[in-house]
Amino acid sequence: MIYQNTLAFAGQLDDRDPLKDFRSKFLVPQHRGKDAIYLCGNSLGLQPVTAQQYINDQFSNWKDLAIEGFFNGDDPWLGYHKKLTHTLAGILGTKNEEITVMNSLTVNLHLLLVSFYKPTNKRFKILMEGGAFPSDQYAIASQARFHGYDPKEAIIEIFPRVGEFTLRTEDILRTINDNADELALVLFGGVNYYTGQLFDIEAMTKAAHHAGAYAGFDLAHAAGNVPLKLHDWDVDFAAWCISGIFVNEKHFDDKTLNRFEGWWGHREDRRFLMPPVFEADKGAAGWQVSTSPIMLLALHKAALDIVEQAGGMAPLRAKSELLTGYLEFLINQINESKGDELFTIITPKNKEERGCQLSVVCKQNAKATFNYLTDNGVIGDWREPNVIRLSPVPLYNSFKQVFEAAGILASSVGGN
Repeated sequence: MIYQNTLAFAGQLDDRDPLKDFRSKFLVPQHRGKDAIYLCGNSLGLQPVTAQQYINDQFSNWKDLAIEGFFNGDDPWLGYHKKLTHTLAGILGTKNEEITVMNSLTVNLHLLLVSFYKPTNKRFKILMEGGAFPSDQYAIASQARFHGYDPKEAIIEIFPRVGEFTLRTEDILRTINDNADELALVLFGGVNYYTGQLFDIEAMTKAAHHAGAYAGFDLAHAAGNVPLKLHDWDVDFAAWCISGIFVNEKHFDDKTLNRFEGWWGHREDRRFLMPPVFEADKGAAGWQVSTSPIMLLALHKAALDIVEQAGGMAPLRAKSELLTGYLEFLINQINESKGDELFTIITPKNKEERGCQLSVVCKQNAKATFNYLTDNGVIGDWREPNVIRLSPVPLYNSFKQVFEAAGILASSVGGN
C-alpha cells in the first residue's frame, strides 16, 4: 500500500473498508459533543451496543427462573460458557475443548502454573521477557518463592540489546538453549504491552520443548489482535484477558500434572450429584474451579458475537495491518516535516511482528503532548517515562480518524 497524507485518501480507504459499518455496533465516548477518537483498544475495548441487552437478558432469566436458570430457558447457565468457545477457538487457533472461559488473567496464570511449573533441584528456572507486565512479574516471582526458590536465582529475564527497544528472536532462542539443562518453563507475553512487539510464539515453543521445558504464554495483548495457532504451534498452555485458558489436548490425560480442583471443573454430567471425589471434566474445562460468572460471560459474548459477524480474525487482521501502517506513515510524515525525529516508534516496523499498537517515544514535552491529544479528543494511553501508546482497532476505528489523530499530534508540535 502506498499511503497518502490527505483526508481524501483516508476517505477512499474508508469507502472501500468492508468493516466500515461495524463502528455503529459500539458506544463511543463523547468529547465536546462529538465522538472521541478512541485509540486505546489495546487496554480496554469499547462497549458493544448490545452489551446492556445481553446483561438484561440474564437479569430476566434470574428474575423469571431463579435457580432453575442453570438448567432452563434459552441460555441455561450450566453450559453458557460453551457458547463462547467456538469463536474463541477461531481467534486463538485451538480446538474447542482446549479452551474454557473462567476467572481473570493473573488468577488463571497462577492456576496454570500449578500444573506447568514443576521445578526440580536441577530444572527449576523460568525464562521470561524483561519488562513484562508487572502482574506477570509478581505472579512468577511469587510462584518461585512458593516452591522455595529465590526469584533472583529462578527467574531469567531477557532484555533487548543495548540501544534497542525490542527483543531479537535469535537472542531469545539462544538464551533458551544456553539454559536448557536448568530450564523448567518459558513464560512470555504474546505481545509486549509496552513496545507492542509480537513474539515468535511458534519458534519459542519449539525451542522450549527441545530444551525439555514447558512453553506458556500470556496473551493479554495478543488474543483478538494478532493471528494465533496455539494448537498447531504445540503451545502447552496460555491465558488471556476477559478471561480464559488454553491447555493443549496432549495434557488432558497426563496424570503427572497437578491442578487445583473446584466443583465447576468436575464432570458436568455429574456435577450436581455433589460427589465427594473430584473427577475432571473433559478438556480444559477440567481446570475450572468456581462457578462461571454469568453476567461477565454475557458481556464477553456480546463482543465475541460481533467478531463472528465480522468474519473472524482474517478480515480484522487485514484491516489492522492497513490501519496501523497508515498511522505509522503519518507519524513519520510529521518527523519529515519538522526535519527531526520528534516521535520514535519503538514498535517493530515489520507488520508480522506487531498488532494494532504503536508505542511512540516523544523526544520532548512527552506528557504535555499526551495531554494535548486528550484535550483534543484523542484517547490514547500513557506509559512512563515518555511513551504514548496509540492503537487503532479495526472494528471501530476509521482511516479518517487515524488521519485526524495524526493531525492533532502534528499540531502539538506546531505542524500540520
